[in-house]
Amino acid sequence: MNKNTITKSSLALLAVCSLLLSGCKQNNISGGAKPEGSSSAPQSVSSTVSSEQEISQQTSSFHNSAGSEAQSEKVEESYLDDAVFIGDSVTLKLKNYVTIKRKSNPGYFGKAQFLAAGSMGSGNALKPLKSDSIHPSYNGKKALLEDSVAAMGAKKVYIMLGANDLGLYGVDKSAENMAKLLEKIKAKSPDTKIFVQSATPILKERQMKNLNNSNLVAYDNKLKELCKQRGYYFIDVASVMRDKEGNLPKEYCSDPDDLGIHFTDKACQVWIDYILTHVVK
Repeated sequence: MNKNTITKSSLALLAVCSLLLSGCKQNNISGGAKPEGSSSAPQSVSSTVSSEQEISQQTSSFHNSAGSEAQSEKVEESYLDDAVFIGDSVTLKLKNYVTIKRKSNPGYFGKAQFLAAGSMGSGNALKPLKSDSIHPSYNGKKALLEDSVAAMGAKKVYIMLGANDLGLYGVDKSAENMAKLLEKIKAKSPDTKIFVQSATPILKERQMKNLNNSNLVAYDNKLKELCKQRGYYFIDVASVMRDKEGNLPKEYCSDPDDLGIHFTDKACQVWIDYILTHVVK
């Protein structure tokens, strides 16, 4: 989906498919967030991170952010002048929030740009460009993420993907797809700093068989390990988006009666504050 703005139309479940060999029902998060009020991945990625059978061990502490970038003094928003934020409809909500804020404050969130598309995941971001493929547009034209980042000249890439991958690929393969995507971005923009943001939680009552908070934590742990291995920066946004049980708080959720994964304006501000207090200079 190539929308540059977020409409008030209801969120729709865009893809329901069968897991290979299991026949289990899968789900993608929708293509647009509601406004407020309405080549193989490196083997080391999977070999150094625990398997999906160990998910229960990984989720013993939802608030453990060890290994992520430490809190720092809050910086000016101009820190993000050379940044691009990559993501799915969760990031589209952030883009919408920032766009509204910039109407009265043009310098809000610096000059950060966005490459976001509803239902996008690292898996479909790796696929070839087609008329119906899920790739965000840059300068009015659909393009591969690595090409858009290079064309922008971005020096910082903040990426959050995963919610649309877990149901289709599982935890391990989703992390491998992310590793492959990041390699492609880094190959075309070698001087760009990569900030991998943890995939954020969903409402307790909206969890599904494969897209659930335990799997999201397991996936985030794999991303954290990937960052250690490859020299990327892990930004644990999810750590400030969880209640004491590890779920998305209702006051942070803009679609509690639907998917239960998209943010309110309040949550977007928490996200931004976290970004600006976890920086690398």
